[in-house]
Amino acid sequence: MTFKLKSMPLAISCVLASGALLAAPAMAQTQDAVSAPTPQRVVVTGSLISRTDTETPTPVQVLTAADIQKSGKTSVAELLNDLAANGQGTLGTGFSGAFANGASGISLRGLTVGATLVLVDGHRLAPYPLSDDAQRAFVDVSSIPFDAIDSIEVLKSGASSLYGSDAIAGVVNIKLKKNLNGTRLAAESGNTQHGGGKTHRASISTGIGDLDNDGYNAFVTAEWRRQGSIKVSDRDQFDWANADWRSRGGNNIRLGVPNGLNSRLTATNSPFLYNPAGTGGTSNPANFQFLDPTKCNYNLYMSGGCAIRDTVTNIQPQTENINLLVGMTKKLNQDWELAFKGSMFQRNSINNRGSYLSAYSPTTFGGNNSLSNGVVTSGNSRVPSTLIPATATFNQLGAPARLYGFIPGTDPFATQDNTATTTRFALDLHGSAYGWDINVAGGITKVKTDIDYSGYIDRAALYNAIFNGTWNPVGGNSPALLATVSPHFSNTLESKLNYFDAVGSRELMQLGAGPLALAAGLHYHKRTQNSPAASLTANGQVAQTTAFVIGDETNTAAFAELQATPIKNLELHASGRYDHYKNFNKFTPAASFKWAPSNMFGVRGTYAKGFRAPNPAEVGNAGSFFTFNGIDDPVLCANGNPNTKGNVPTACGLNPPYVQLTTPSLSPEKSTSYTLGVILEPVRGLNATLDYYNIKVTNQIVSAAGNDPSYVPAFVRGPITPLDIANGDGTTTVGTPALGPIIYATSPYVNLGGTKTSGIEADIGYRWRLPSDLGTLKANLSAAHTFSYITEAAGGVSYQLAGTQGPSAISGATGSPKDRAQFSLAWSRGPVDVNTTVNYTSDFSTIDPSLGVTDCSGPGGTSFNVGGRAYFRNLPQPEYYCHVASFTSVNLNLQYRLSQNLTLKGSILNLFDRQPPADVATYGNSGAQTSYNASLHQAGAIGRFFSLGLAYTF
Repeated sequence: MTFKLKSMPLAISCVLASGALLAAPAMAQTQDAVSAPTPQRVVVTGSLISRTDTETPTPVQVLTAADIQKSGKTSVAELLNDLAANGQGTLGTGFSGAFANGASGISLRGLTVGATLVLVDGHRLAPYPLSDDAQRAFVDVSSIPFDAIDSIEVLKSGASSLYGSDAIAGVVNIKLKKNLNGTRLAAESGNTQHGGGKTHRASISTGIGDLDNDGYNAFVTAEWRRQGSIKVSDRDQFDWANADWRSRGGNNIRLGVPNGLNSRLTATNSPFLYNPAGTGGTSNPANFQFLDPTKCNYNLYMSGGCAIRDTVTNIQPQTENINLLVGMTKKLNQDWELAFKGSMFQRNSINNRGSYLSAYSPTTFGGNNSLSNGVVTSGNSRVPSTLIPATATFNQLGAPARLYGFIPGTDPFATQDNTATTTRFALDLHGSAYGWDINVAGGITKVKTDIDYSGYIDRAALYNAIFNGTWNPVGGNSPALLATVSPHFSNTLESKLNYFDAVGSRELMQLGAGPLALAAGLHYHKRTQNSPAASLTANGQVAQTTAFVIGDETNTAAFAELQATPIKNLELHASGRYDHYKNFNKFTPAASFKWAPSNMFGVRGTYAKGFRAPNPAEVGNAGSFFTFNGIDDPVLCANGNPNTKGNVPTACGLNPPYVQLTTPSLSPEKSTSYTLGVILEPVRGLNATLDYYNIKVTNQIVSAAGNDPSYVPAFVRGPITPLDIANGDGTTTVGTPALGPIIYATSPYVNLGGTKTSGIEADIGYRWRLPSDLGTLKANLSAAHTFSYITEAAGGVSYQLAGTQGPSAISGATGSPKDRAQFSLAWSRGPVDVNTTVNYTSDFSTIDPSLGVTDCSGPGGTSFNVGGRAYFRNLPQPEYYCHVASFTSVNLNLQYRLSQNLTLKGSILNLFDRQPPADVATYGNSGAQTSYNASLHQAGAIGRFFSLGLAYTF
């Protein structure tokens, strides 16, 4: 199915003319045209004033509990990832290289997870203790269980005038169940066609009491979910997961394969020694000694026969969720109710970032960099020379030699066993007094993340053991020695947010054709983040683990909203909020209107200011190491060719680390946005909305490196150390270079440049009864088209990134496809419900103009210019890989009520087993050497997924 969103207005016109089926969002806020219930007043996200008409001046998309259950998905993260409005910068569980490894976040309009505010029951929740890209705070949606949710409202408009910071792109409000009667038991299991990813889920919900008759309701929901891992080895039969690119015009970059990129010296399936001073270099077998000849020898090694199949790195991590929600509502009298909710959501995930830390260091080890309290220390645990002396008992080459191979008995990759526990205790008091409807709420929220680390190597301890003769490089070392060389260690990170909200609303007077209504309120929250560096990384004993953030923020605010109907069918809103933070104050206004001269047609629009306050990761005691682009050492590899005589091959195409420093004087990011749309209901059962949006963000908080043209990295170099130097004929000789290797450069946060984006979003739905009692059909379409996505840099330079890989500096270079759409068609008749959902993402270019890349077909190609990918390094990149193809997946869900109480459910996700298109420029999974986009195309990497379940109510 192809969606051509540029012709959407014409498509709507055709529907109006012919009455044919179009569709609308599976979450459409429409009344059943056949049997509409009596309208009730509700508060819709984006307003504080209750209403009966759920078509608001601001675009709001609603997912009901029924929609969620019929989606075939098993997690909230998977569900939200498919939203058409979700774009560039979204954070999925398949992103193995994420700083916030294990968590998931949503990025409306592609403005990053930091510009989308996620609420629970209309209130703030503590963000995940690990920030996206070590900078952007976000709520981890993967921890919220299905069965606890009553609905999800997605406000697709700036909303800082009511909700404060972070609501630049919009708001996702997850509403948990308010009350429950009876008991529901449910269980389901699923599996993938191609191996890995077994998923089991079970839940129970039970409640007692009736608010009207008993004056109370109490309920509990509990859910357990386990999802098995999918390894690279489970999918390496497909091109996107196979690291041998020779048949596609590229390099063979499989683990353990010698090639020109690694000077034909690389860790393989069996350790070996190499004499760098021997004649003939790597072409002479006499310079090699394989320590276990039964596994590998020279001929096998050189032909790639000693490659390692990656059976460890995750495409999808293993996760387990245990969730509990307890709620109780008590009527205090005729007008007042007190509600309590307590929840504990726990998610465990085992992640690895595809970092091959467990390989021996063949030449030298410059030491680990550490960062603590803003002070950088380099060279910790430095090993000046890792050459194995000729006197070593296992060295039979008669000369000092280098040791290549993986360290036996240790985890092959840096692995994090991550347990995140989200706790929330909330009280809500609402009622009426003195003509006011009053809501008072307070809550205590915390996210605690416990991480156990393995696969990290203490290099100094390792080489001390090698040099003193207690280490066997082939294996069989004692557990005590292994624990010294590869220590297992842990860390605890916490994020807390406590809040208080008070809102009152009432009708002030009659004004024109309707009442003048006022809502006003106060807000307070205090957020603290205590995410220290792990002890062994703080002192540089092992390599870096996670970024550290220690800091807090306090926000007090007052806000108000006015609603009026000055003339018939014209609804006006005005709102404003004044926020006070420690270092700044901010006032943000907004205005909106809806004019509906008939039930068939309406026009609506919004104008809003917004802001994002600097968070502790940007202004507190925080720091991280990051890389953003591959470079060639300007001295040691001046022309970028590792084979040029005099160049140091390891200095070519390196990704130097940058130390991210905080800047306490940062000011908030600011935004101006507006929307303009139409609401159409031309025939019975058909409901359509079409909204244009335009958002401009200025004063953005970015790292100086890669963003500020005036920034010149001051690289800190390590001591001069003998290294391999190219001879110009494909061989190398150990020599002393002119300078030591690049260790790092520092980069502060700065307020610089901005982003402008515009597009159109359509939500269209049609529902009708089929003749002859053949059931009911419901079709829905939610679609988004990006007209423009412009990044503005310093000096007035701007780049159009819509339809490209950019901006690569955000969350894995996930790309900015212009079109996303979700179409569903549901049929129900008696006990049967069948739902088919089609998710579509358009193609985009692998070029990122903001990096100065204009051609991906020359030597190096985009795969090298964007983040150091090695697929086509030093080779011409085929034109085919200059674009990421469009991707469409189809999900099928069936529910059959076997009896009044028992329901059978079956689903097939990715029904046609579509594989993900190749994306050679994304860096989300580059450590795993897979070439697909985990944020946009994870369904393809998982492949066809079957599940079957039962639910019983009584």
